[in-house]
Amino acid sequence: MNLLTESLFAACETRGASDIHLTTGFPPRFRIRGELVELDGFKPFGVKEVDSVAMDLGLVTLPLGSPDGTERIRRTLLKEGSIDGAVTSPQGSRYRFNLYREQDRHAVALRRLDGEFRSFEALGLPGRLEDFCDEHDGLVVVTGPTGSGKSTTLATMINRINKTRFGHIITIEDPIEYVHSSLRCLVNQRQVGRDTQSFNTALVEALRQDPDVILIGEVRDLETVRTALRAAETGHLVFATLHSGDAPGAIERLVSMFPPEEQAGARRQLSLVLRGVFAQHLMQDPGGKTRHPAFELLVNTLAAANLIATGRTAQLYSVLETGASQGMCTLDQSLADLVKARKIDMRPALALSRNPDLLRARLSSV
Repeated sequence: MNLLTESLFAACETRGASDIHLTTGFPPRFRIRGELVELDGFKPFGVKEVDSVAMDLGLVTLPLGSPDGTERIRRTLLKEGSIDGAVTSPQGSRYRFNLYREQDRHAVALRRLDGEFRSFEALGLPGRLEDFCDEHDGLVVVTGPTGSGKSTTLATMINRINKTRFGHIITIEDPIEYVHSSLRCLVNQRQVGRDTQSFNTALVEALRQDPDVILIGEVRDLETVRTALRAAETGHLVFATLHSGDAPGAIERLVSMFPPEEQAGARRQLSLVLRGVFAQHLMQDPGGKTRHPAFELLVNTLAAANLIATGRTAQLYSVLETGASQGMCTLDQSLADLVKARKIDMRPALALSRNPDLLRARLSSV
């Protein structure tokens, strides 16, 4: 790692920043308490400086022993437009990064990840998620938009399994964001593009590696969905992520990946193997110092499974509304709890709410 990259990491960690942004012609900007700011000591970066950091980071994404690393990174950026990766700073902090092209030049965005695994309670996550960690087979889906904390939630769940069960955990990620040491479990982490060709390739291979738990960093294509469902119904506990705004939407997203003539069968299969869906958003607190999860949690009860199997996904909202005793929660219920606790303001809650009028009514009655 070169001195310029090290200086950026040191500044980020000294000032408690969450993100670093590099763009040619401007000083580095650091996100501190939700705002992008410039720090003393950094002058505007030219093409040479941004390029130096980009190439330094990009090298960690290549398979070991790759020849002509810098030139290969340039070709990949030219062809694909961006490169994802993760790296550990000299201070021991883990960063996720994206290298990308803008106006024919390179730019860099880095996100500092939590240095330690925290408890479900400390993260504001519902205790019902811990029950999913005790399942021995089936599919658990964590969904939400980019930057909503999905990776942190999954890392917390994998860490709990690692500390409480004896088994073999395989993670398939792009990139590897949280590094797990083998505790009670043996943990093997594989990075797409470096250790394996694709999510589906690694997932097929994982079924021959005697896993108990499999984490799929992102479900992107039909073949990965097929293999994940097969793994879940053959005695493996599978965790996977998707990009969708709510729990019913995640189910529809999975089903829609199948050709129309296969979707009825996919719904039936999903209704049998699904254990739950956790949809998450991160909301800034009024002081801008931290973020809190607003979430929707669907547990696949018999009633939910019947609706999934018969394609009546829209009716899952009624199951969510009445499923509190099983640990379920709607997004609006979660938002109302956050507003009542004064962890978030009303305005952002209403902006995210599925039914703002109902949310107003629920809060006005308190």
